[in-house]
Amino acid sequence: QVQLVESGGGLVQAGGSLGLSCAASGRSFSSYNMGWFRQAPEKEREFVAAIRSSGGTTYYADSVKGRFTISRDNAKNTVYLQMNNLKPEDTAVYYCNGGIPSYQCSAYNCPAGEYWGQGTQVTVSS
Repeated sequence: QVQLVESGGGLVQAGGSLGLSCAASGRSFSSYNMGWFRQAPEKEREFVAAIRSSGGTTYYADSVKGRFTISRDNAKNTVYLQMNNLKPEDTAVYYCNGGIPSYQCSAYNCPAGEYWGQGTQVTVSS
């Protein structure tokens, strides 16, 4: 069982940057593939980025590739999402996700794992 708590959301102007953190508690964080998903108003939740348990492989949605960077620190049980050159269409609630089955990931998409955080709001103004 893994508990996830996100932090770092907020309001930023288009072109700006924002960093999200997800602190995990529970057993064996370092064995879990982790990721971020987001949900905009009246839209379905969508994949943003994922990282394998060792941190050696990452996956990104095509819409964020080159602008967002996912990373993790297994010693701190934390996964990060650095978001640069933000656009209004990045506005959404961002969710940390754990237990992603990376063998099911394609180049630009991963299915969700079973563990979710409560979400943090990111708003990008134009």
